Amino acid sequence: MRIIDAQVHIWGSGKPSGQHRQTSVYTAAELIGEMDAAGVDSAVLHPPSWDPHSNEMAIDAAVKYPEKFCSLGWFPLDDPSQRKRIETWKQQPGMVGLRWSLTRDGQETWHQDGTMDWLWPAAEKAGTPIATMAWRFLPRFKQIAERHPNLKLIVDHLGLVRSAQGQDAFATLDDLLPLAKLPNVAIKATGAPGYSQQSYPFRDIQDGLHRIFDAFGPDRFFWGTDLTRMPCSYRQCVTFFTEELPWLNPKDQEKVMGQAVTNWLQWQQP
Repeated sequence: MRIIDAQVHIWGSGKPSGQHRQTSVYTAAELIGEMDAAGVDSAVLHPPSWDPHSNEMAIDAAVKYPEKFCSLGWFPLDDPSQRKRIETWKQQPGMVGLRWSLTRDGQETWHQDGTMDWLWPAAEKAGTPIATMAWRFLPRFKQIAERHPNLKLIVDHLGLVRSAQGQDAFATLDDLLPLAKLPNVAIKATGAPGYSQQSYPFRDIQDGLHRIFDAFGPDRFFWGTDLTRMPCSYRQCVTFFTEELPWLNPKDQEKVMGQAVTNWLQWQQP
């Protein structure tokens, strides 16, 4: 089974946000070392916004290790001069889509203040998938997906409450699960251990994960880690899904652990 992490970061400068490792540099070579030790074959890079040159770093990684990496990059949405970049975005090496976390200061209202309004039709026209942390605006996100049925959208980090743990993290489920009825919406099951109040195998979040998986199915439910802020080892992030979830049968497991995300992003690995 080929294992592909749906979200990891590398960076070369800046101050990492939140609970990420507080180091100013984390390289592709360092990441590959950890991937090899954990049994992870490939990964989708998410250039972090704290490093203004992170897109270039991700492109370099995809050029050097094309079998290992593709990327969901970003550009400043609040700068209208940047908008035309979406037309040729996927012509860059390894770039298969775009992603905004919407967690930096001033970004929390972009989904409702008009900053992102141009993005959805432009991305749909360009055939460029968009991923974002939509937990704060899931009903509006559903409306966006309905208006743009040919736009592939990804909800980051299971659509759960970003700062919560245990059952409190799943407070968004009533808004999240209806999104599964829309075939153009997928979900990244990334960062799951960080939502648990317990140690491995994180039993307090297993039922919630099962509900989300049942709604979205194996073709739109992507395993991943957000490695640099996980409270457990990389290998435990893997075995949590491959060994501890009895409802994830072998056929579905192959999709969840890698096949599905490569299909969704149309990543043609060499």
